[in-house]
Amino acid sequence: MNQTFDPASIYHSKYTGVVDADGHILEPPDLWENYLEARYMDRALRVEKDDNGLERLSIGGKPSLMSANGFPATLGLMGSRERDDFLPSPEKTYLSNMPFGAMNAAERLQLLDAEGLDAAVLYPTIGILWEAELDDVELSQAYCRAYNRWITDFCQPSGGRLIPIAHLSLGDPHAAAAELERAVKSGCRGAFVVPFTISGKAHGHPDHDPVYEVAQAHDVPIGLHPSFEPARLRSLRFTEPRKLRLLSSVTAADGVRHAFTTFFDYATFDRFPKLKIVVLESGGGWIGYWFDRLDAVFEDTIIGTGARISKKPSDWFKSNCFISCDPDERTIHAMVDLLGEDRFFWASDYPHADHTPDYVREIDGLADTLKPQDRAALLGANVRQAYGF
Repeated sequence: MNQTFDPASIYHSKYTGVVDADGHILEPPDLWENYLEARYMDRALRVEKDDNGLERLSIGGKPSLMSANGFPATLGLMGSRERDDFLPSPEKTYLSNMPFGAMNAAERLQLLDAEGLDAAVLYPTIGILWEAELDDVELSQAYCRAYNRWITDFCQPSGGRLIPIAHLSLGDPHAAAAELERAVKSGCRGAFVVPFTISGKAHGHPDHDPVYEVAQAHDVPIGLHPSFEPARLRSLRFTEPRKLRLLSSVTAADGVRHAFTTFFDYATFDRFPKLKIVVLESGGGWIGYWFDRLDAVFEDTIIGTGARISKKPSDWFKSNCFISCDPDERTIHAMVDLLGEDRFFWASDYPHADHTPDYVREIDGLADTLKPQDRAALLGANVRQAYGF
């Protein structure tokens, strides 16, 4: 493992009370073999090698296509900019490229101390990959249960500084609701779902109400987090989508935006007026346009009459929703003025390579542009409110 760690070289926040609202861990490669129920063990999620010695995931007993050709070795390369770092070879492995604090709770606490952060809310890495390639509803529930048991064990010794979030799959809403009940009682402070469903039913659809009923009863939020998505959901607008990397970087969260909006179409908040929804790793600057458009359509057009909600979408957002922003966004102060200082928080995405490694310095810079009350809210108070810790 890569154990290089020099606290003196790490930028330390000049502010207090700072919380990372969406950090990630890299799961141990044997997690599912250790935590999965015995009857599913032959189909445990694993890191394996192909005939060329390159790592890939094995999902449901089948070789992954989306996580193949050495891809697991790239999952913790935040800050790497050299193309050679991402070229596959048998020598580059998931464990050999492991960054400090990504798989070890004590190390993560050392990293938080060096950065001057109070706490980190933790999400998975492999956990946001596998659902795109697994349509077995029962096994999906088992994979989630295994991860949730592990993440609570991982965070438990941290004294409340590492915040476990459960993974739910909406393929079976009743099973997901039961798992949310169990996971919250075991210490999870909320749950997340990916931006698509096995059934194709939208996230706000009443079929998923059992999950939202439990979330409301326990006052924990449901997060919407980007993930790998099935090929059928990808845009076929252009012929060479893999070469359009910059386009992909701004459309990767489209699924989250779509899933989020269905809560207004289906009037989910009218059924569960205390339900909390968190929009994650999708940026925050778009949200102003989104609600300007939704409110205008809802209030002034025939289209809006189809949405059976009791108040306009932005009002539900202001009372029930939270959104994380990237630390290097430049429009957040305007969004805070528009939609309220108590709806926004920041996230690092550590240790994933698609976000800035200088996130603490960047969030300090963003905080400098805000009024003191807004600053404290963005840096830590809002995420504490959302997750109740």
